[in-house]
Amino acid sequence: MDDVSPRLFIFIIFRRELMGILEVTNLTHSFGDKVLYKNATFELFKGEHMGIIGQNGTGKTTLLRSLFGDITPDSGDIRWQKGIKIGYLDQHAEIDRKMTIFEYLKTAFKDLYLVERELNAIYESMGEATNDAVLEKASNYQNFLVNNGFYEIESTILKVSGGLGIDSLGLNTLLESLSGGQRAKVILAKLLIESPDVLMLDEPTNFLDKEHVEWLSEYLKSFKGAFLLVSHDFDFVNKVTNCILDIEFQKITKYSGNFDKFLSVKQVRQESYTREFQAQQKEIKKHEDFISKNRVRASTAKQAQSRIKMLDKMEKLSPPQTSPKPNFRLTSLPISAQKPLKVHGLEIGYDKVLLPKITFEVKSGEKVVITGFNGTGKSTLLKTLMGEVSAISGNFKFADYVKLAYFEQDLVWHDPDLTPLEVALQKFPKFSDRDARRQLARCGVMAKNVTQKIGTLSGGEQAKVKLCILINTKSNFLILDEPTNHLDADAKKALKEQLLNWGGSLILVSHEADFYNNLADKVINLKK
Repeated sequence: MDDVSPRLFIFIIFRRELMGILEVTNLTHSFGDKVLYKNATFELFKGEHMGIIGQNGTGKTTLLRSLFGDITPDSGDIRWQKGIKIGYLDQHAEIDRKMTIFEYLKTAFKDLYLVERELNAIYESMGEATNDAVLEKASNYQNFLVNNGFYEIESTILKVSGGLGIDSLGLNTLLESLSGGQRAKVILAKLLIESPDVLMLDEPTNFLDKEHVEWLSEYLKSFKGAFLLVSHDFDFVNKVTNCILDIEFQKITKYSGNFDKFLSVKQVRQESYTREFQAQQKEIKKHEDFISKNRVRASTAKQAQSRIKMLDKMEKLSPPQTSPKPNFRLTSLPISAQKPLKVHGLEIGYDKVLLPKITFEVKSGEKVVITGFNGTGKSTLLKTLMGEVSAISGNFKFADYVKLAYFEQDLVWHDPDLTPLEVALQKFPKFSDRDARRQLARCGVMAKNVTQKIGTLSGGEQAKVKLCILINTKSNFLILDEPTNHLDADAKKALKEQLLNWGGSLILVSHEADFYNNLADKVINLKK
């Protein structure tokens, strides 16, 4: 570097800072004949907190997995800066379920434990002999452990597990005894403890309570590295992001600022584009009218031909596109009972009781929301009411003529190789092929997705298929377990509108206060 001037050296350092830690060029990805995005180009810079936005099925999770290297796109380049440590949140990752929570979280420091093992081996081999080289090696190992927080491992684990509400589960609890949502929180905790240079988070708030979402938002706001975030909790996205990646109509566009700023800028751009398109269409029509009137006249044929050439060369704007909005049309059967559900002294759980005895009732047409920390037993309560889990003690009784419809939060299918069309036809044998397609379309399932294997669809698309089954099940009592987990803004809005007008009774488990605040007639907070 001796021959490099100070000014040039500063410029080189500055250029390094400006270079993206991630560079994506001409990225194209499709499933069958469905193009998610084509020729997408963007960068992620140091310190950027990027929210990835798009309607269900646009390819948000696919993009994350492509960037992480889990799947290969059709074409394009994905280049990470050398030496960058990347952490990807896979809530469904296979983990050793025989480990305790604490043992699993400690694996975030496995490299440090290997160094400690080497250090202890050096100490054991030293005996009474002194060797400067060996002593120096031991000193280097010791400094490495100190500088990387090895002796604060337990406090780090306690801090993160407390913030996400995992400590309440008991850190000595075996992973195999946890629910799916609880395991997802533990996987998230391990990722945060590892503190990579870049976090890739896919719906991290799905299984978090309000208090823990707030903790995570504060953690991410102060995170010094970069992250890419997929979430349908737009209030959360707004709090933690400083740039937005919008996936829409096969394009990926990057915006600076948080979610609110993105919405305002996008609205202006859309309005401007619409005006440009309309002006161009007016201009095209004017030329086409001239051509049709004058191309056969000898005196004006040359002018008409000139305008034809001009139109051929014109770069025509595509029409402004709109996505289909779902319509979850709910129709309730009549219900005669004043109190269609009575619960008395109910104890729920599997091997052990999860909660104190529960007593409540649901009146005809009443909308009841169940809240509480994750792991308190909200989903177990619903499964018990549905007869999928046996009660430990106590009792509950639905009135005669109650017809139940149940939405289970887990996206589990008997046969994930079936298509949404096949699922609908199996569930409702009286449906014609056309009927099934129409009902799926009403729920926002794209026509090109109805014949795709359901296990390959996005979480939001799968949720819409489940909602399609729900609304076509004749019922007067809905039991819904986190129905909004994977839904985009339009779908959430459509579902809430229908639930507000639902004439039957409702039990809803939801962690989204914005969704249920003006919906609930009664809120039951489950506490251990």
